[in-house]
Amino acid sequence: MSITPVPEVTVTPVATFPTGHFLENLAVRSDGSVLISSLLHRELWLVPGPTPALDAPPILVHTFEHLVMGILEVEPEIFVVNLSDGYTTHFSQLVRVDLSGWMPGQPIEPEVIYTFDYRARALNGSTLLAPGVMLVADCFAGLIWRIDLGQGAHTARARVWLEHPSMRPDPDGEVAPPPQPGINGIHYGSKSGYVYYTTTAQKAFMRVAVDPHTFEPTTAPEFVAAIDLTDDFTLDEVGGFAYVTRHRGNTIDRVPLAPGHGSEVRHIAGEPFDARLVGPSSAAWGRGEGDDRRVLYVTIDGGRTAPPADGIVREAGLVRLELLPVQSDAPAPAYATVASQR
Repeated sequence: MSITPVPEVTVTPVATFPTGHFLENLAVRSDGSVLISSLLHRELWLVPGPTPALDAPPILVHTFEHLVMGILEVEPEIFVVNLSDGYTTHFSQLVRVDLSGWMPGQPIEPEVIYTFDYRARALNGSTLLAPGVMLVADCFAGLIWRIDLGQGAHTARARVWLEHPSMRPDPDGEVAPPPQPGINGIHYGSKSGYVYYTTTAQKAFMRVAVDPHTFEPTTAPEFVAAIDLTDDFTLDEVGGFAYVTRHRGNTIDRVPLAPGHGSEVRHIAGEPFDARLVGPSSAAWGRGEGDDRRVLYVTIDGGRTAPPADGIVREAGLVRLELLPVQSDAPAPAYATVASQR
């Protein structure tokens, strides 16, 4: 059995935020700039592009009335942002943010497109299944919502898409606060036809098959690999891997997308300890020429949630990881073409 060599990785800080910011999610825009949600500060920030760098500081886009979680581009320059007071009232909304023609420094006018009922507990990651159809992970309710968007994403309808024990949050409080979520990151692999998700409390990476016409789940969720302390991730369906942020573990891990290869989970960054990569929370591929599957942007909270072993809480920020494949004569693993798994 051949195992794809772990890539060489360079880590470069490209933006910093004051200590205490919990940078939760990010979305890379087509111009290379990066939108970032600061959860507890209830803020949406922009790190300027086309190549984010420390000499171009972050720009505050908007301050909301509720905690800010996932960010998803549903149409070019149209983003749906998840607002959810998961630690208190559980009040949850989806808002539409239109950045078409917007210039940094200009005000924005977020538009509420859906307010959830009492069943919503804490909206987290989100993913697009098809134009106008998105999924949102509810990490404290332990389920996935389906959102059907109206034209231009000005309206929305929501219903429970799937609920499963693997999605449940930590019932026993085994770690220090804040409480450990259940389902956390969520992404749809259009090539494979699976929705993949991390489940922090259950220490697992999972997948569920999706009907390509109705976009409904066709099977029960399937265990892919054991991995603890997870947060979000991004997909490389061509290579057959997910790149997963381990928020309290301070590493980025590569996880095979097909079941039966759990022993091949590998750290690609953060081991040995790297002070530039403390508290990684979310990850997304760059959108510049040649960035796909090579340049990965990762938000970090600097250890605000869980200080590392040295006890030092550092600045929050955005880092760029460049993945440089190691030359190898070994054949590609069978799961590299994940579309064949169905």
